[in-house]
Amino acid sequence: MPSDPVQALAAEPVDHRFKGLPPDAASLGLTVGALAAERRDLYTGGFTTPVLTLDAEALEHNLTALGAYAARHDLAFAPHGKTCMAPQLFRRQLDHGAWGITAAVPHQVRVYRAFGIERIFLANELVDPAALRWVAAELAADPAFRFVCYVDSVRGVQLMDRALQGQSQVLDVVVELGAGEGARTGARTDEDCRAVADAVAGAATLRLVGLAGYEAEVPGADPDSVHAYLRRLTALAVEFDKAGRFADVDEIVVSAGGSAWFDAVADVFAELPELSRPVLRLLRSGAYVSHDHGWYTRLTPFNRIPEEGGLRPAFRLWTQVVSRPSPTQAFVNAGKRDVAYDLGLPQAELVRDALTGEERPADGVRVVKLSDQHAWLETDSAEDVQVGDWVALGMSHPCTIFEKWPLIPVVEADGTVTDYVRTFF
Repeated sequence: MPSDPVQALAAEPVDHRFKGLPPDAASLGLTVGALAAERRDLYTGGFTTPVLTLDAEALEHNLTALGAYAARHDLAFAPHGKTCMAPQLFRRQLDHGAWGITAAVPHQVRVYRAFGIERIFLANELVDPAALRWVAAELAADPAFRFVCYVDSVRGVQLMDRALQGQSQVLDVVVELGAGEGARTGARTDEDCRAVADAVAGAATLRLVGLAGYEAEVPGADPDSVHAYLRRLTALAVEFDKAGRFADVDEIVVSAGGSAWFDAVADVFAELPELSRPVLRLLRSGAYVSHDHGWYTRLTPFNRIPEEGGLRPAFRLWTQVVSRPSPTQAFVNAGKRDVAYDLGLPQAELVRDALTGEERPADGVRVVKLSDQHAWLETDSAEDVQVGDWVALGMSHPCTIFEKWPLIPVVEADGTVTDYVRTFF
């Protein structure tokens, strides 16, 4: 077995744990790598429905697009790994220039470390004593490991300091500036941020290395309010630097950036004046890796800056018509257990004829409801779909698509399956 834990994923047996994959792969004793080497056809190679796929070309396009965007704008990039929780994709993000990977909770950090991620940005305050001690032990065991996390309250700082007493490593933290009243986490006012920074200065186990925030949580976010919030963030970084709060660090971290406003982050971070230390301008967008067919298609900043590039939806969920009880109603065999639906119902994209294999746009076919294991389709005519036809669904919100599928085929344009992406949720 390869010593590289990402390569070692290819040695995992293909079995009942993985939805949609060919049943004969288990009876033949195939590993993931062996199945990939067979380069089976998605439609004739024994795959069962429902089956989620990733478009190989779209995936590579998206990885390249954001890597190039960050480089053009002098941004370090730590894409949010919670989106996919897929070490193979983390590796590809790093290969496309990412500084590290962002996490939301300790479990994700443990997955990242199991697959060799050396730089992790935890975009949350971490007050769990067991998790804090585990992070400290990881830092002590691996001098190359860099870990940064949020702090947003004096009490949080006190709890962290207490949990880390007796540990040999000092933990790097950034003060999180909240996006406003009614927003999510973060210290609400500049004065609150100063109080948190003062608390960090008094904690021997913590070191203040910068400031961070999440601009998408600005209430009623629009270009003006998002830019204003980000300028508050950078102004605090300038103020903290002038006050000598970063005197013992090699670089100052200033971080923001989801998938809806990374253009605003690039604008405002470019305005940062020279500080006493080099500045790590850290972008954290994550949904770009697969993009989607709805929510982020509408929200992506590339709609505002098309000259900078664009993203392509990489997901396609192939389902099969299992009932056609009337000319205006049909049912496919994928429902809430398989489909992301928190940001809208999926869209019917393509129909593949069960007899001829011919594909056509899913004109006149709409998803109107989901059950646990069925999607309810409304059709304009009896000819739109037939029992046995495959129907491809496009979905919104990559984070809740990835989480439902532990092993996802990567498909070339001609239907050849060339790889499988393993997820760890």
